Order: sequence, then structure tokens, then C-alpha cells
Amino acid sequence: MRVNILGITINTYSMPETVEKIRLAVEGRAKLRIVTANPEMIYASGSNQRLKNLINSADVVTADGIGVVWAARRLGTPVQERVTGIDLLQALFPVAHAQKWRVFFLGGKPGIAQRAGSHVAQKYPGIIWGESNGYFSLAEESQVIEKIHNFQPDILFVGLGAPRQEYWIAEHSELATVCMGVGGSFDALAGNVVRAPKRVQEFQLEWLYRLWKEPWRWKRQSVLPRFVIKVLWQKFVRTSQNV
Repeated sequence: MRVNILGITINTYSMPETVEKIRLAVEGRAKLRIVTANPEMIYASGSNQRLKNLINSADVVTADGIGVVWAARRLGTPVQERVTGIDLLQALFPVAHAQKWRVFFLGGKPGIAQRAGSHVAQKYPGIIWGESNGYFSLAEESQVIEKIHNFQPDILFVGLGAPRQEYWIAEHSELATVCMGVGGSFDALAGNVVRAPKRVQEFQLEWLYRLWKEPWRWKRQSVLPRFVIKVLWQKFVRTSQNV
């Protein structure tokens, strides 16, 4: 099932269901493009038709963040839970380890993807991995593409920031069986960014913790009130039409 939030259709899968869908895709060599849609991306798609089409054409669109979970519940089709990029990454690693998947990390500043891959491999040595940083020029892009192509990944994680990573994946989805944008997740995997304590995550206040640790994010977080207003308006219009 999917729920329409401001014109973006979000899958209602739980985390285990999402992981299982990816596992089946890798085993069956069935191409899968995944978008983890947060409120900022959904709001931006309202004035960017190309982005909206790109998200809605993905095979799986997850609810990345408590704001999306709230919106889905408010609009009458609840998602089972939030499925963020970083949480989905970490849920996939045990499966990738057991199945000896080939995983490629693309993105981040020089050295970040390398460090992220090393940390993951220490805990999950069954994973075969490759990496490349995200600071490549247009002239260097062909070399990056060739490196990924030669590696032949089962999963390609792209951390180029949204929506650049979504555009890039859509253009190069043939490079892996499963492709997924992961934003700044490599920084967390590399240990450069510390996630909120588990208790804070359980209370669904990770966004507030990140704002406290990174005050510069307030400009991005300012989208949230506008997102809420648009969701409430969507609910109002739908209700009015049904009267």
C-alpha cells in the first residue's frame, strides 16, 4: 500500500518488510530503486515536477522521518514505522554479511566512504565492499562510473545529498541491482557524526537532537512548519470533497 502525501506516494512497509523486499530483489537480480523521502524532499517536489516524477517512479519510497509518519497518519493511511536511510542501511548490513553481498559506498568528502566501509567491514566481514568519494568533477565522473561498473555491486549506496543523489541514481541505476540514496549516512557510519541516543530516537526526537548539535540546520528545519500546513490543507480539501 501507498499513501499520497502532497502528491508523493509513500510505501507503508515496515523496516523488516523493506529489508525483505531488498533481499528478494538481490537474490532474484531484479532492479530496485529506493528513495527515502523526508518532509524536506516531499515539500520541494511541490515546485519541482521533475523531482516529483522521479520519486513517484521509484520502486520503493520509504517514510524517512517522523514528519512523514505523522502526515500519513493524519491523512488516514498510517505507515507502520519510519524507515530512514541510515536505519535501513544498518538493517541491511546483517543480511549483506550473511549473503556475502557486494556493496558500494559512493559519496561524502574524500576519506569518508573509505572510513565508513572499513567500520562496517569490521563488524560485518562477510560484506565485500568498494567505495569512492562524492567530490568528483564532471570530467572524473566516467572514471567513477567505470569503477562501480567493474565492481558489480549488489547494492549501491549513494550519499551525494538530496536531490542530487536521486537524479544521479535515476541516470545510472543500471550500475547495481539495488540503488538507494542515503544522504549523509556515511558520516555517521564513519564516526564523524554521532547519532542521537537510542532513548531520544525512541521518543522520535532525533530531529531536535540534530538541530541542537548542528544549529545551522535550522534553515532546513524551517520547511517543517510549511510541510505541516500543506498536509493539513490536503486533509481539509479531501474532507470537504467528501462532504
